[in-house]
Amino acid sequence: MAAVTALPHGSAVPSLLTEGIAQDPCHSQDVLAVPPGVRGQYIPGSSVLYSRGAAYVAPGRFVPVTAAEDACIHDTVRGSQRWLYSGTIPGDSPQLRAMAIRALLDLRLSTQPDGAVAAGWRPYWRYSWPRDSSWAAVALADTGHRADAFHILQFFQRTQLADGGWAARYWTDGSGPVRDGRPAELDAVGWVPWAVWSWGAAQPQGNRVVRRQLAGLWPMVSAAADAAVRSLSADGLPSASMDYWENSVQVTLGTAAALLVGLHAAVALAGEFGVAGQAVIWAEAGARLSAGIRAAFGHHGYHRLPYVASGADAAVTFLGPPFEPLGSALRWAVLSAQRALTLKPGGGLLPGTSWPGNKTVAWTAETAFFALFWASAGDRAQSAGILSWLAAHRTGLGALPEQVTGSGRQVSVAPLAWTDAVVLLALLAQGHRLPVPGGPAA
Repeated sequence: MAAVTALPHGSAVPSLLTEGIAQDPCHSQDVLAVPPGVRGQYIPGSSVLYSRGAAYVAPGRFVPVTAAEDACIHDTVRGSQRWLYSGTIPGDSPQLRAMAIRALLDLRLSTQPDGAVAAGWRPYWRYSWPRDSSWAAVALADTGHRADAFHILQFFQRTQLADGGWAARYWTDGSGPVRDGRPAELDAVGWVPWAVWSWGAAQPQGNRVVRRQLAGLWPMVSAAADAAVRSLSADGLPSASMDYWENSVQVTLGTAAALLVGLHAAVALAGEFGVAGQAVIWAEAGARLSAGIRAAFGHHGYHRLPYVASGADAAVTFLGPPFEPLGSALRWAVLSAQRALTLKPGGGLLPGTSWPGNKTVAWTAETAFFALFWASAGDRAQSAGILSWLAAHRTGLGALPEQVTGSGRQVSVAPLAWTDAVVLLALLAQGHRLPVPGGPAA
């Protein structure tokens, strides 16, 4: 959601700033932004952009391929293809599989050698948000790219603050948090433990190396879960914090739901390590938080804020699978929210009915939340319709944009790493049930 604070609210509609990203064919660590209007094709199974015997080597520029360059292009493409086909490519149709391939390759490029995940490849987006990066780690782990996911988790460990939380966002070169005055976003202490638990759940069970790596990550999870517990007030809800909308500091459904997921993930991990005392504290806090969510948000249909006039929020999907077991009341709340947030006639969804930005522009990550929810809840037809809409609204290079106008035009940046991650998880959930950390239904 980088653009929330980077672009003005109101009626302004951003233009399309990037059509996609490409890999420098001879400097494989370099990521190249592709502006709108650049025409070419990716060499299959890679992010090397090619057009009429020329390779894309700089923003907007192709150069003819020489014999020497042809050799490094070959090596770069082969390396990309080996990476791609070493894991799972979800999707039960050519269109959905093509979307998954590009999402995977774009996530690979967006993940830097130090484990930082760039939200997008433009100023204002080229930062690493712990929230977005947590989802990227889970998507990579669940598609079989566990080493890449582990690098992201190690980045979290290096950047965790003394209080157990994280700054709102970080520079992707590892130089530290972006100090622009914005407050920390509390939801990170929920999403990061979920990412660690998911990474462990995706591993072969009984592997000693994996257990040793999990043990190394455990102090980070423990500190994050303790931070979540400290944030809870007498009513069971967390303290006010900026959430994924990034435009207000209040107690929101998105933050409360993320903390519930994280506490349940921490409890599940504690069971692995036999830390009974901490597990009891976190489980009790999770129960208080769950009860607080039901009392404050559930009473009004699980809206954004704990009163009915605040309207629907796409974060209602965080309260169901694959994060939490599905309750009957939640199914109706999600369906009601989807109806309220879907743009007509264009399709796609808003973040919320009280969204302060342009209300004629759909956001792809929020749209994909519902695809993931329905696939995980067993309604593959409902999920498939949303995934087909997302696949049909990619850029000319196949990238998933951050936003789509009511007329179907892609705007803002493409790709958006968070959207890539959510879409990949939704496609996986279409094929098999994703693991749930557990705990009572909210």
